[in-house]
Amino acid sequence: MFSKEDCFRLGSVAKLHGYKGEVSLFLDVDDPQEYKRLESVFVEIDGKLIPFFLEYLHLRNKGFAVAKFETIDSEKKATMLLKCGLYLPLDLLPETEENEFYYFEIENFKVIDEKHGDIGIVQHVIDLSGNPIIQIDKDGIEILIPKQDEFILKVDWDNETLYIKAPEGLIDMYLGK
Repeated sequence: MFSKEDCFRLGSVAKLHGYKGEVSLFLDVDDPQEYKRLESVFVEIDGKLIPFFLEYLHLRNKGFAVAKFETIDSEKKATMLLKCGLYLPLDLLPETEENEFYYFEIENFKVIDEKHGDIGIVQHVIDLSGNPIIQIDKDGIEILIPKQDEFILKVDWDNETLYIKAPEGLIDMYLGK
């Protein structure tokens, strides 16, 4: 059985689609097309990942898809899946380039700024409509840095450290310098 640590979050069951057990999924990924041939997913129910096989998956716009799970044949059964997370094993993630990363991969990484040095630990990467922001905690102070290639200098995977060059004055604003 897979645990959440062995998987990545693909998205969630967003809403019902019709009354025969179909659901609308939200695929929270960069390129939903990479997942159009899925045969199964894990659905998080009561904190456990349960495998579900797909009869079909039809991609729609803006990361949405209509899906039919094999054992879900009624609106009542489909309702039990609403708002549940969808997961896939980590080995199904497409490979990234050297300084590219999936958002979850840098959580808890130390952040070193070119000018200010150690500025804290990555809490999350918040994806705001294609404008992701790296949320950093510096001794209880929240620092938000745009996740843009021009600000990312290096990802040191061995030492779990993210090297950045923050926009001029941004870190000073948070730290009151």
